[in-house]
Amino acid sequence: MWVLAAWVLLGTVTAGSAQLQFNAIKSIEINTNEKNVILPCLVNNLQLNNITFLFVKWKLRGQEFFSFDGYKPELRRAANFSSAKFVSPAELPKGIASLSLDRKEAPAGNYTCEVTESNREGITTVELIYVRSSSSSPVESILITLFMILAIIFYWSQLGVVASKFEVKYKKKVSLIVAGGIVTVAAAVGFILFLSDGFTPKTQAGLGLVIIPAVILVPTLYILLRAVFENNLPHFAIVLVVVKSLGYLIAVVGFALCVSAYTRSHGSVVIAGLAVFAFVALASLIYVIIIGSSMTDHQPPRKAVEEPLNAHIAT
Repeated sequence: MWVLAAWVLLGTVTAGSAQLQFNAIKSIEINTNEKNVILPCLVNNLQLNNITFLFVKWKLRGQEFFSFDGYKPELRRAANFSSAKFVSPAELPKGIASLSLDRKEAPAGNYTCEVTESNREGITTVELIYVRSSSSSPVESILITLFMILAIIFYWSQLGVVASKFEVKYKKKVSLIVAGGIVTVAAAVGFILFLSDGFTPKTQAGLGLVIIPAVILVPTLYILLRAVFENNLPHFAIVLVVVKSLGYLIAVVGFALCVSAYTRSHGSVVIAGLAVFAFVALASLIYVIIIGSSMTDHQPPRKAVEEPLNAHIAT
């Protein structure tokens, strides 16, 4: 009779602990100057404490990148997570399934750890957040924002000068306004996302909205200069377009380096590109105001020339 009671009691205990339990860690913050990342996964109610019965899976945003099968035993890693390894393989039977990663292979986001012991299993999620290192200055973020704002202001100013002093077709004028509006709105949203702390996916997206749509301001500069000088585009005007293109390219390279490193450590490259970008916008604005205005001062408007000619033909 006592054997039956013990069996019932054991079954009750086992059923009550069928779900593995973890030390809940919702998020970890990693300084951007750290070389390695430790993703915690601590099970506190393993029973067998035998690696043979353990199966561990790590996922990032639902995609599996690391797994361990203790029965075989077998360890698998995704190609882009080659540095992934258990912090302490010897303590895995005790429930320590924490993972160590090279920071360059560990993007910010939600990581899930799934552990199975025989017929018992459990899952825990931890969010990896990168925060700005003490060596990085918020001045970089301010400069990126400032140079992009100046570039946009100079564009709108140049568009206003060209539209008021030179003949621009209505459709072309509307296209230039729409193009400037796209860049302005995208940059405004980007600033809101980018100026937050750390370099999370949100701030990466913000920097992307600031940099990528700005490519529109390169061909629009060429169109504005063509509206002023028509087919006789001076060499200096061509140089402005080329230099602005190079500035944009530098900014894009800096953005790509920041994203690939998951930090703002290459923010200086972005700043250099946007500084060139904004300087060319200012130079082209001054060029249009001074040179373009002198052209209109010394050359009669087309309508003034065409009206006497049409009157002569009519007589």
